[in-house]
This record gives sequence, C-alpha cells and structure tokens, in this order.
Amino acid sequence: MTLMDLRSDTVTRPTEAMRAAMHAAAVGDDVYGEDPTVNALQERLAGDLGFEAGLFVPTGTQSNLLALLAHCERGDEYLVGMDAHTYKFEGGGAAVLGSIQPQPIVQAEDGCLPLDRVAAAIKPVDPHFARTRLLALENTWHGRALPLDYLRDAAAFARDKGLGIHLDGARLFNAAVACGVPARDIARHFDTVSVCLSKGLGAPVGSVLVGPHALIDKARRWRKVCGGGWRQAGMLAAACLHALDHHVARLADDHALAARLAQRLAGIDGLAVLGQHTNMVFIDVPVERLRALDAHLREAGIRISIGYLPTLRLVTHLDVDDAGIDRTAEAFARFFAAA
Repeated sequence: MTLMDLRSDTVTRPTEAMRAAMHAAAVGDDVYGEDPTVNALQERLAGDLGFEAGLFVPTGTQSNLLALLAHCERGDEYLVGMDAHTYKFEGGGAAVLGSIQPQPIVQAEDGCLPLDRVAAAIKPVDPHFARTRLLALENTWHGRALPLDYLRDAAAFARDKGLGIHLDGARLFNAAVACGVPARDIARHFDTVSVCLSKGLGAPVGSVLVGPHALIDKARRWRKVCGGGWRQAGMLAAACLHALDHHVARLADDHALAARLAQRLAGIDGLAVLGQHTNMVFIDVPVERLRALDAHLREAGIRISIGYLPTLRLVTHLDVDDAGIDRTAEAFARFFAAA
C-alpha cells in the first residue's frame, strides 16, 4: 500500500527529473565560494526576488536565525508573532545563540501583527530596556497568505519607526500563488527574506536567505559560526534550482487538493472542518478519539500529525494526488461511521 503522508509538505521526495539534475550538477567548495551551482542558486533567487545577494543554508530555522543575528546585536530585541515559527518552533535560537530578546505579540486571526500592538511593544531608548531593532513576519502563517495591503502598511510602519523588517517566507511561493502575484511583489516589502525550498517546492534540503550585501555578508559569517558551511553542496542546490523551474506554478494543484479534501471531510459527522488555507486543512476531532483515529489511519496507510490537541493539520504537497485525497476522506468516513 502506498503511504499517503499528510503530516507536512516537508515529507516530499525528489522526483526522477530532480534526481537527474542533482546527478549532473557542477560542484565546488562552497566555503571558498567556489561551488558554481550554489552560486547560481543564490544569484537566481536574489535576482528573482529583487535583492542584492543570497545565502544557501541547510534549513529554514538556520536561515531565520542568521537573519536575526545579522539584523540585531547582543541586547537587542525583535518583535514577532506569539504563534510565529521563529518564536515558537525554532528552539529559542535568537535568545540562546544571539542574546536577542524576542518580544511576542498576539497575532490577528489572519496572521497579521496589528500595527497598534506592534507600536505599543516598541521600547523607548532607555538603559532599562532591550533595544527594539526588527519586526519579523511570517507568510504563509498556518497556511494563510498575509494580505498585500497589510504588507505594504507594515513595511511603511517599520521604516517610520527605524526598524528592520524580516520575512519568514518558508512558504513564500504558496502565498504568491494564492494572491495571484509574483513572489517578488511580496518580498519587496522586506529587508531580508528566508525562502524554504524543501517544503511545497519539493527539494530534499535547503533554504535561501536573501537581502542586501551587507546583511548577507554578516549572515555568511554567522553561518560559519553555527557550523553551517557547505562543501560540495551543488547537488543540493541543483535540486532547488529544479524546484524553482518546475514546481512553483503547480503549487496551485496542492491548494486545489486541500480545498477538495476540506469539502470531502466537511460532510462527515463527528469532526469539524475549521478551515482550509492554501495547502493546509485544519480539523477538530474529539480529544478522546485521537489515539484510535491515529491507529485507524495508520492501518489505512495514511499519516497525519496527531498529538494531544483536538485541532489537526493536514497538508497537501507534491506527493499527494486525487486518489490519495479520496482514500483519506474515505478512511475518515469509515472511522466516524463506526462510532
């Protein structure tokens, strides 16, 4: 039985065409700046998004960390969503490794940080306080694409307050496809942007941080300090280039599959569909049934992330098709019909 894995879009496997591109990649030592395929990836993504430079790194967590370290100094703070990935799910790296204080702010339902709340969180210039240096946003957030007018207003706000502005754009291209605009139209509002290639775009490894030369130079030094220097990484960069060439437009297919899954699940008594945003479907299941549901789905060859909370997230991606959506909906229906 083919496994249908809806835990995340990080579980994608390289296509045969991507593997061929990796096999054919020209390589060199990237620590010396001599890997031609890494250099091509960095230049390509920076150019596409309207920035001076890019830096290829192993993970989105490291990419965001390097951005924070480049923007902030010891004793500075960054303003970030209470439920943002950089604050909640990245091990506290900015505080642990950079002595950078996070100032979490409660997000609105659509993932935006209300600018009045942001303004109230900015510290006065006073020895008692950390120095507020940076505003960090996330797009998409729980699958939600931030409104374009909000991005414009947030960027203007940050400039007016003398703050840098960083985007955790792990799913930047999902947001661009959902909004019907080039990714550059989102990225242009930010000083730095982190882009993940190993989620919906289907590369096996890697993120790219883009920004101005000065900040990327600082980030490159911090990458070395954090043990993130590559050697012959061109094979991985080739997979990312292939993803940019072939897997961006098809993200619309993932969004359509998620919408179809949400529609199918909405007709099942016993669970509640809370929403569908880009390639993510959120459902609510009674807590007392979570363990049994997990076992039932595993027997049907379906994996989803089930913890201790009733809200579950199902994520479509490159390795999900119509048949898999049907199989998943049918497995849920059988489970709740047997209650």
